[in-house]
Amino acid sequence: MADPTPPSAAAAPLPPGGVPAHVAIVMDGNGRWARQRLLPRVAGHRAGMETLRRVVGWSIERGVRVLTVFAFSSENWSRPADEVSAILRLMVQALMDEVPRLDEAGVRLHVPGSRDGLPASLVDGIAQAEARTAGNDRLVLNVCFNYGGRWDIVQAAQALAARGEPITEASLAGALALAHVPDPDLVIRTGGEQRISNFLLWQIAYSELYFSDRLWPAFDAAEFDRALAAYAQRQRRFGRTPEQVQAAAARAA
Repeated sequence: MADPTPPSAAAAPLPPGGVPAHVAIVMDGNGRWARQRLLPRVAGHRAGMETLRRVVGWSIERGVRVLTVFAFSSENWSRPADEVSAILRLMVQALMDEVPRLDEAGVRLHVPGSRDGLPASLVDGIAQAEARTAGNDRLVLNVCFNYGGRWDIVQAAQALAARGEPITEASLAGALALAHVPDPDLVIRTGGEQRISNFLLWQIAYSELYFSDRLWPAFDAAEFDRALAAYAQRQRRFGRTPEQVQAAAARAA
């Protein structure tokens, strides 16, 4: 999924807010993109995979350290059976085709989500891909597959209870599927919808949100840069007043 094309320059230098360390994306609009072109929905998912490949490359170029994408949700099983089967086959094929490129580019792959209901070939492919890229540190790529935010919180609580550990905010955060990375700084949703759709419910409590009208297969470098620039201009307060944030920044300068 690493973009093999030559590096492209960012649209403009970012303001002092800087580049978000962790960007999360709800990749919405594959089906509508295909329908507009009188193509089957699976064609939109294939095109969306090409977009993800490019976004991985842009993230590396711009200094993003963690990229998390929502590839298949717990609720997506309710879609037509032929579409679900096609998505599962595409994921298996993507692991075969893309993992060598990711490994070469220094990308560490994680696939957070439940393994229940997934074909054995996909479960094995995920395990092999995660093991192969485990030593890479240029970018962490989390492809959330068969994932839901509510599932994540429940499985974390169940794991703590099974171990007899107290359930606190810190212990629960440490048992979540993305405990290996910091919480997202910026969440981008494409496709024109403005909702979270059960994505990273715990982790995005203080994330900045950016909604794009672009359908995911049409998401380009210029729109990615607009999202990063919008993030850089926001003041992240985490419950503090603007004056407290400014004073803390002045002390750190």
